[in-house]
Amino acid sequence: MAEAERIIGTPDIPETAGDEPEQSGPDPEKTAAAEQDGQQAEAEGATAAAGKGKRKIAVLFAVAVVAYAFDLISKMIVVAKLEHHEPIDLVGDWLRLSAIRNAGAAFGFGEAFTIIFTIIAAAVIVVIARLARKLYSLPWAIALGLLLGGALGNLTDRLFRAPGVFEGAVVDFIAPKGFAVFNLADSAIVCGGILIVLLSFRGLDPDGTVHKD
Repeated sequence: MAEAERIIGTPDIPETAGDEPEQSGPDPEKTAAAEQDGQQAEAEGATAAAGKGKRKIAVLFAVAVVAYAFDLISKMIVVAKLEHHEPIDLVGDWLRLSAIRNAGAAFGFGEAFTIIFTIIAAAVIVVIARLARKLYSLPWAIALGLLLGGALGNLTDRLFRAPGVFEGAVVDFIAPKGFAVFNLADSAIVCGGILIVLLSFRGLDPDGTVHKD
């Protein structure tokens, strides 16, 4: 009997249902889960970036509104209380309030190009509005907000003050000794411009990235 089993051989024992052959390669379920997690993380990052951008845009327009409001209110007070009156000395003759109408650019330059300056101011506003969509830097938001508020302040004068639309004279009233007379809109534009120059020197872009030359 033993000799017969040796000759015939031992029959193969079938694998039980619980015994499965080992699989080689990555697990499809784990791969799908990893891809899903990656897509979810990417979506969360995009949502966070969008929220951050919206906050910077809100800062830009908040600064612009404040700058515009201060300029508009100050001009209304100057026109009502100071125009056609004697200047008011604030710091002796070093700083005084003296209302004038300026048909030129900031600080009284270029009075023969009023329409051109009006168009430039409008173009600046459009450029800032377009740039705001890619804004992720707080300092840039403040700088652009100052520029926008100042440009809107002087553009309002160009559009609604005499002698006519696009040719209106800007109300200036801050008169330092030995310097041109200007207004709060001019100050906002200059401060915003200086801040942009400083940010550019530091290599900070409006989208928040920092580059080095």
